[in-house]
Amino acid sequence: MTARYIPEYTYEDYKQWEGDWELIDGVPIAMAPSPVSEHQMLLSRIAYELEKSLEECDECFVLVEEDWKIDEKNVVRPDISVVCGELTDFIQKAPFIIVEIVSPSSATRDEDIKFAMYAEEGVEYYILVYPKDYKAKVYKLKDGKYRKIGDFLSEKVKLEGKCDVAIDFANVFRKLKKLKNAVH
Repeated sequence: MTARYIPEYTYEDYKQWEGDWELIDGVPIAMAPSPVSEHQMLLSRIAYELEKSLEECDECFVLVEEDWKIDEKNVVRPDISVVCGELTDFIQKAPFIIVEIVSPSSATRDEDIKFAMYAEEGVEYYILVYPKDYKAKVYKLKDGKYRKIGDFLSEKVKLEGKCDVAIDFANVFRKLKKLKNAVH
């Protein structure tokens, strides 16, 4: 059996592609079609919580589904990023916070590949949100590794940095829970 050649791509290639992609170690990864409603609802509710929290902070910004060009062979599109400092056309340095809403199709990428990548790149806080469980797992970078702060179902979490951020997960999950209960 002969080894197959797997082409490696760069950011220049990535810019030419149609559709939604991420580039990890030069390997293109197609993103799923438009996320389902619960994903979009959580995305907007978490972004809103972050925006409220950063209202008085002029240094940090909430970005939704914005490309982060890590290097020529790695471009990812986190669901939500909080970046501090100068705002450019796309994210060019490690965000302060990244939130990924985990779906069955993205679980391995979010929990393993991006988990390691974001730690290596110095993302201070990484939050994984699980819509089916109404749960968020919050991690803080310490000594180059993520340490779990905790699982949040309806509690508030405070994340300290240039501008402190608070997320009330009771507010985040409230409408989604109401919708699910109304259906059953």
